[in-house]
Amino acid sequence: MNRIRDVVQKALATGYLTVEAENQLRQLLTTPYDLEDLNAFMALQEAAMTGKVKQESRERCGIKK
Repeated sequence: MNRIRDVVQKALATGYLTVEAENQLRQLLTTPYDLEDLNAFMALQEAAMTGKVKQESRERCGIKK
């Protein structure tokens, strides 16, 4: 199984977070994870808030940043 940081790294590299990746993150966040994964997740949240990463789920709902 992937780690949170692996999913985040792909989203940061592409600038895009797919619905599949969001669901994978939800699953991974319910299991034990380390500080590096937590820091990666926080970096992803910041990137999404600042528009550096677009979220497929928000595009589908018509929510714009």
